[in-house]
Amino acid sequence: MKKLIIALVTLIPTLAFAAGGSHVTLESANIDLHDKESLQRGLDNFQLYCAGCHSTQYQRYDRVANDLGIPLDDMRAKYMFDDSVKPGSLMENAIPTADAAKWFGASPPDLTLVARVRGEDWIYSYLKGFYHDENRPFGVNNTVFPAVGMPHVLQELQGLPVKQEDGSLVATGGKLTAEEYDQVVRDITGFLVYSGDPVKLERESLGWWVMGFLFIFFVIAYLLKKEYWKDVH
Repeated sequence: MKKLIIALVTLIPTLAFAAGGSHVTLESANIDLHDKESLQRGLDNFQLYCAGCHSTQYQRYDRVANDLGIPLDDMRAKYMFDDSVKPGSLMENAIPTADAAKWFGASPPDLTLVARVRGEDWIYSYLKGFYHDENRPFGVNNTVFPAVGMPHVLQELQGLPVKQEDGSLVATGGKLTAEEYDQVVRDITGFLVYSGDPVKLERESLGWWVMGFLFIFFVIAYLLKKEYWKDVH
């Protein structure tokens, strides 16, 4: 009982932190893992804007290429720049951990499982939640993660959002329209959702076969039961 109480006391604050706080209103990401083109764009943008600091070190290049329908030669040409990186290598970044901790105050976390911990709506809302705050070291804050310790790496796409009196964010100066930026964020979120559970679609597909087998087995078992017990009744 004592161990159970300790586990609950430890787990509840962790879950509350992972959810980003109950007071945060999250936007719905509406991720479709069947959309391979979106996942491919998400990989592109993640590698371009995020992988300089964050890794997905529990993923392998060849597995991602196979799952997302990317020819291995294209994967090698676009993302595997070091000769020491092989198709079966983990997708690590090149930033030294000690230097990252010195520059940012803490080493940027690996994001392979962030969607499993935070949820897709949290990631989507977080990437849309940056706004100008001159009091922060990088000049930005975040509505979902206050006092955020990273820059707005997608600022060239979205522009610099300014927080209005009603709490809404208005961005200007970006390369993309609001709708286009939403799609970029959704693509990155989708890739991270896939990274956190790469066998989800396979598992769901297998689940239907299992349910079908159990149904057929139930029918056979029921008929067999009737056959065995017909003389008793």
